[in-house]
Amino acid sequence: MSTAVKLYSFNLANTKTYLFAALFVLGNLLLPQLAHLVPQGGLIFLPIYFFTLIAAYKYGIHVGLLTAVLSPLANNLLFGMPPSAVLPAIIVKSVILAIAAAMAAKHFGKVSFLGILLAILAYQVVGTGIEWAMTQNFFTAVQDFRIGLPGMLIQLIGGYFVLKALAKI
Repeated sequence: MSTAVKLYSFNLANTKTYLFAALFVLGNLLLPQLAHLVPQGGLIFLPIYFFTLIAAYKYGIHVGLLTAVLSPLANNLLFGMPPSAVLPAIIVKSVILAIAAAMAAKHFGKVSFLGILLAILAYQVVGTGIEWAMTQNFFTAVQDFRIGLPGMLIQLIGGYFVLKALAKI
């Protein structure tokens, strides 16, 4: 199931890069606040990654990377979440997601469940391996797979429909 979509790749000299990144960072500030209304909502729904996926898939690697790095940092500075101890792993996973989503968009040239699924699997599988190496704790590293599956499904299904809704923009 796929749909045609206008995909962009703004460079760092384009002011739209920073405008869109700021909007997606704002989304990544608000969505986690909503998720944290549910006990362990951040761990279950993985909200910090949602708009990074959208940013990178729709607007390219630069918007995606800015969103990936600035979102967790801003959330940590403003709200203390994610905690500083897990911030490096979340930033690594966010960067991997931005790269994978931008690559999937470029490869498929359209929004597709497969492209989004591959981006999600890439950041989760590779990110889990890196997090395991960083923490030396397998149980912590596989936490997203243990309790974050609802969040991955939201990224897949919600991401598809948000990108489809943005198709005309």
